[in-house]
Amino acid sequence: MRDHPAQPWSGLAPLSDDERVARARGFRDALRERRTCRYFSDAPVPRAVIEAAIEAAGTAPSGANHQPWHFAVIESAELKARVRAAAEEEERAFYAGKASDEWLEALAPLGTDPDKSFLEVAPYLIVVFAQRRGGIEPGEDRQNYYVNESVGIATGFLLAALHAAHVATLTHTPNPMKFLNEACGRPETEKPVMIVVAGHAAPDATVPLHALRKKPLAQIASWL
Repeated sequence: MRDHPAQPWSGLAPLSDDERVARARGFRDALRERRTCRYFSDAPVPRAVIEAAIEAAGTAPSGANHQPWHFAVIESAELKARVRAAAEEEERAFYAGKASDEWLEALAPLGTDPDKSFLEVAPYLIVVFAQRRGGIEPGEDRQNYYVNESVGIATGFLLAALHAAHVATLTHTPNPMKFLNEACGRPETEKPVMIVVAGHAAPDATVPLHALRKKPLAQIASWL
């Protein structure tokens, strides 16, 4: 017995099995071209692209449909410089001793270091916040549920949408990240999860060969 307002599920356009397979494989192949970019140009990206990608992220499923996320988009050169300075301070401490030898060994094939100049060069920094409390209506202060899972799915949607628009991205997670609350004017009740750097790749951008290694289907899936 359904005692809540509802409408018929609109469903999806009917496809043959061959068409379904082709679409799934086409989407897979498109995402296989996605690369984390660490070398950006300052060439502009239309704001409408970023807005559409965030709207796509906002369609993600979430606990109780509370949509416990906020995307703070930084395009101010002054604010990007502040974020870079704070992030690099944390990164220097990370590489100077906070990180374990095992962690640093794992990062070595990717060539990462405390230099985060991309935070100033790329046209957009999208700071993803998780909201512990909120609700679907403006001004609500209710418990949110499955926050980490919901925000993780939404961020995946965001990255896929930006990739579909041929926008290069990088996910950056300085630790700790609480400085982002003040920088973005977000309340203490929100938790910064990551910075998604978005823009065009620099003409001389490269990708470490190690980053191209992806586990095959047999390693990441099982049929029971």
